[in-house]
Amino acid sequence: MAKPAQGAKYRGSIHDFPGFDPSQDAEALYTAMKGFGSDKEAILELITSRSNRQRQEICQSYKSLYGKDLLADLKYELTGKFERLIVGLMRPLSYCDAKEIKDAISGIGTDEKCLIEILASRTNEQIHQLVAAYKDAYERDLEADIIGDTSGHFQKMLVVLLQGTREEDDVVSEDLVQQDVQDLYEAGELKWGTDEAQFIYILGNRSKQHLRLVFDEYLKTTGKPIEASIRGELSGDFEKLMLAVVKCIRSTPEYFAERLFKAMKGLGTRDNTLIRIMVSRSELDMLDIREIFRTKYEKSLYSMIKNDTSGDYKKALLKLCGGDDDAAGQFFPEAAQVAYQMWELSAVARVELRGTVRPVDNFNPDADAKALRKAMKGLGTDEDTIIDIITHRSNAQRQQIRQIFKSHFGRDLMADLKSEISGDLARLILGLMMPPAHYDAKQLKKAMEGAGTDEKALIEILATRTNAEIRAICEAYKEDYHKSLEDALSSDTSGHFKRILISLATGNREEAGEDRDQAREDAQEIADTPSGDKTSLETRFMTILCTRSYPHLRRVFQEFVKMTNYDIEHTIKKEMSGDVRDVFVAIVQSVKNKPLFFADKLYKSMKGAGTDEKALTRIMVSRSEIDLLNIRREFIEKYDKSLHQAIEGDTSGDFLKALLAICGGED
Repeated sequence: MAKPAQGAKYRGSIHDFPGFDPSQDAEALYTAMKGFGSDKEAILELITSRSNRQRQEICQSYKSLYGKDLLADLKYELTGKFERLIVGLMRPLSYCDAKEIKDAISGIGTDEKCLIEILASRTNEQIHQLVAAYKDAYERDLEADIIGDTSGHFQKMLVVLLQGTREEDDVVSEDLVQQDVQDLYEAGELKWGTDEAQFIYILGNRSKQHLRLVFDEYLKTTGKPIEASIRGELSGDFEKLMLAVVKCIRSTPEYFAERLFKAMKGLGTRDNTLIRIMVSRSELDMLDIREIFRTKYEKSLYSMIKNDTSGDYKKALLKLCGGDDDAAGQFFPEAAQVAYQMWELSAVARVELRGTVRPVDNFNPDADAKALRKAMKGLGTDEDTIIDIITHRSNAQRQQIRQIFKSHFGRDLMADLKSEISGDLARLILGLMMPPAHYDAKQLKKAMEGAGTDEKALIEILATRTNAEIRAICEAYKEDYHKSLEDALSSDTSGHFKRILISLATGNREEAGEDRDQAREDAQEIADTPSGDKTSLETRFMTILCTRSYPHLRRVFQEFVKMTNYDIEHTIKKEMSGDVRDVFVAIVQSVKNKPLFFADKLYKSMKGAGTDEKALTRIMVSRSEIDLLNIRREFIEKYDKSLHQAIEGDTSGDFLKALLAICGGED
């Protein structure tokens, strides 16, 4: 097993067992399997408490003491998933990988996902050990077997990865970075068809440090993340392999956190994947995987395993996991730094924000007004024409259409639309027809009127809008409802939550860049609050989170991690509750990555039984000209399906048509 680099901290969850005695352990295992039935509890407790190196010594002692093969005895005594897990732990990592690949290419069909996961994620040294182990175990050449079982560009990239010759020099040439960006761009986006060989050569051979810079520059040069270009230019297993390579270049622990989540989400568990990852990463980076898992999916890996598996199999997996990050006092310092880097690298400040709805060329408001009038005149309504015009014009163009409509026909376009369409479609179309500030003002009003308050809507709007947007909303609210937004919030909310919302509703957030000295002071201010002093903590958080600029807050969060080894979002969730917790989390997530915040909200509006059409409509309308394209990219990156697909699977009829038009395309 590859050892951590000199000076690097050990990030595995399994350690060498102190006072280790291989003969004593061999005897304990023999006793556990002797006679009628076996003591599975004793077997799992012992094997999951020893490092892989120690397990190999136990195997040797077992053979010396009893003349028997320990793996063969374990296979005989155990069954099913538990057996697969325990036997996997008893093999050296390279032999475990060799067995997984042999299984993946044996028999009818190929498990391409297994091949991708192993070959895209292993280091040069691990690849060389794997090739040697495969030869030793099966007396066959791994490259020849891969070639015999795969084809095309997928096969070529696998063969490149099998060489284990990725550059490892951290000294990066800026000129070569620029050249690789240009070569990738010309091989994909600028070419009719795709030059797959360039993608294979660059992604298969360059060092991780070099490729991270290539990905950054590619985004700046093209306005697209490299993942979006790969999805657009490549297909099938080759596309999946290249995306896995990119993910592992960016963060191998994040790649495995995502694989583990997908192995357990939904109906049924992909046990082979779960076992393979828990075994192979337990002595490499399991602590980092755990922290990223919790940061990304808002639950601990431990709790997900606990809820998704059972029996001795579950007990053994939980031992490999090594702890519950949702439990009090559980936190891993270096992993907090990993979690911070994970979202700082994709911070909004580095990405050009782009909407999906843009002003239409050759705009003719006169023709549009006439077409809309015709669509609503007489018996029946032509919803297709209404959807086509309104979803393909910018908001400024829609306001011109409203004016022309009144000038030509002496009628209010909004009133006509209300009388002709209904339900979810009406909410969506009428929302698009309103100026953004008036639309947000109306959403806030609706969130506060009647019995009960829609706190989620209040938080979503007030925690994410810019100063200019907030001020415009306040003016629109006063104009439309003859009452200040502050007075409305005061009447409808209370306590700290009310004070936070009113602070946000002033639209007085600082707009300067970061101040490092001040950021350290701000981080210290929050960090110094005693745990359990809820009132003081909420006041200090409000003073900083509601007033500082986004760039400055990003630096505060970094300083907070350095001081406390906690991600600020985790601290909020641990120390606070209710609406106060939710609004602070929304601010933090918005600062971290606003498009990702909205991607999460869209996903939650459509997952499970029933759809939250109001939230879905509100976000699609309000972000359509700001950052919906960025939201789409974050959505597919996190949930492995496009926003287009999610909408298509969760809505219907004219509402579906209009939403897809605003969505602007299939990723």
